[in-house]
Amino acid sequence: MTADMLDDALSEIRIALLEADVALPVVKKMLAEIKDKATGQKIIDNIKPAEQVAKIVYDELVNILGGESQVTNHTSQIIMLVGLQGTGKTTTAGKLALHYKKSGRSVTLASTDIYRPSAREQLEMLARQAGADSLPIIENEKPADIARRALKENKSDVLIIDTAGRLQIDEALMTELRDLKKILNPTDIMLTADAMAGQESLNVAREFNNQLGITGLIMTRADGDARGGAILSMRCETGAPVLFTGTGEKIGDIEPFYPDRVASRILGMGDVVSLVEKAQEHISEKDAENTMMKMFSGEFTLDDMMKQIKQIKKMGSIGALIKLIPGMSQMAGALKDKATDGAINKQMAIIQSMTPPERAHPEIILASRKARIASGAGVSVRDVEALLKNFEKMRSQMKQLSSFGSPDKLMEMMKNMPGADS
Repeated sequence: MTADMLDDALSEIRIALLEADVALPVVKKMLAEIKDKATGQKIIDNIKPAEQVAKIVYDELVNILGGESQVTNHTSQIIMLVGLQGTGKTTTAGKLALHYKKSGRSVTLASTDIYRPSAREQLEMLARQAGADSLPIIENEKPADIARRALKENKSDVLIIDTAGRLQIDEALMTELRDLKKILNPTDIMLTADAMAGQESLNVAREFNNQLGITGLIMTRADGDARGGAILSMRCETGAPVLFTGTGEKIGDIEPFYPDRVASRILGMGDVVSLVEKAQEHISEKDAENTMMKMFSGEFTLDDMMKQIKQIKKMGSIGALIKLIPGMSQMAGALKDKATDGAINKQMAIIQSMTPPERAHPEIILASRKARIASGAGVSVRDVEALLKNFEKMRSQMKQLSSFGSPDKLMEMMKNMPGADS
């Protein structure tokens, strides 16, 4: 592979990394290393140089991010959670408690955040939700005294200490955290890293690591529109493994960190596995079967369409889902105005403004009915017409599927197609 070929391919990769909020110094270092690896490599037949470079970059990203999930090999006894204010530390403490409880370990939560109003009460509530113990609150107690009492009274397998944060790093915060580290002697100091932190994430990770020595990272707000470049920067800076990913606001919304999935998202390649898992989590097998049977029987109605819309809404924001679809992440910005939650809500409002007979037989919806539906939904007649047009297009495509006879017959035909097993 020549230097010119590499430069062309790497320029696109550079843009993808920067758009994913990977810090510029990290991008420069990575691309220099990748250029050294790729220069002189033989071009594989039928593979474009850009695609070959993308594969090298992907493999390098997976390697940098940890290669495989680190959670199964990771055990903790005393966890000290640190991070800036607003990165989800307290919620993450509750999520971790539930995670360890599910694995059969007893957990106690304690908060040394005496500054943010109701921070300790919030953690106490999260402990109850997780079925974990919490350190009783004593008014006017200093953070250091809370830490000593937590150590003395703890009888659980895992002790999780939620610490105070600031809007930005300052000496008072770091002094307090250093003192807590001396008292607790934690087995882990985990930094909560906001996936949407952007370029500043590198400086945040550097400062916390220099002052405390970070042993693990937790990526929060991974369900948002960010592609996860910030966590790559933090991983490169600290060398600490990324252990968990926060995937929503509920206490159960936490999962092990998967380097290969995040590498795909950073490069704009999507994340099909996460998309399928989201669908399985929110759409039951029975509902999926019923929908498939209706598609094949030609009985699919606007009521069924509304059920599908509701199921999609349960899976998260449309912008975040688009980024999980291979090839769509580059279009996500352009689609934001068209594929927002607002657009989905508009479609639901239109269908809900119809009468049951209209939803079952949309062919009866003529001019006067369209005007009434538009008025009821607070939209234009053109919006109603667009929805009906999309519905008819869906139904037409479903009729084509029905020519195969049944879902089982279609699947059997697909298995028997040439190359299906290759």
